[in-house]
Amino acid sequence: MFTGIVEETGEIRDREATSDGVRLRIGADEVASDLAHGASISVSGVCLTVERFERDAWFEVFLADETVERTYLGDLAVGDAVNLERAMPADGRFDGHVVQGHVDAVATVGEIESVGEDWYFEFELPPGYAQYVVEKGSITLDGISLTVAALDGDRVTVAIVPTTYDLTTLSAKDPGDPVHLEVDVLAKYVESVLEAAPAADESELARPAK
Repeated sequence: MFTGIVEETGEIRDREATSDGVRLRIGADEVASDLAHGASISVSGVCLTVERFERDAWFEVFLADETVERTYLGDLAVGDAVNLERAMPADGRFDGHVVQGHVDAVATVGEIESVGEDWYFEFELPPGYAQYVVEKGSITLDGISLTVAALDGDRVTVAIVPTTYDLTTLSAKDPGDPVHLEVDVLAKYVESVLEAAPAADESELARPAK
């Protein structure tokens, strides 16, 4: 599990396409300081498994066909930046919200506006996902835990403070660029429970309480 608090941005150092996926080598300093083989790591919001690493230098992950199809990681080239976060330790501080690293879909950057020292980013959600988003609720975009400032149909606006802008890949985004979307898993659980609950009988609803 992750929290959506990006620790640092890494850089794609090498990319190798294979018959069943893509292998990426990602340069990193902080997150590569205490990795282990098989550790989980969030790469721009995608939970991946560390296959190889050199401490304080880089690590390698493999993108299976499913990951390539559902994310844009397979389209990255050498030199591109990604947001990185190690899995949350059991005794760690919970600063963001519950992030699984299971990408639901790819959204698109819309309008970007600078307001004083802050930034407002608008994102276009794919059809069917706005129902999981509420104003002032949490949303994960490219692995970043963000608060929804406004919701208008399939368009979501978030306010970005200078620290988030400077320490993540958002500063390099332009309108039309893709971002990984993970909606709040709590909203999906609520939907699942409501769908599974049997519909109340109308006679039961009409019966006065005792």
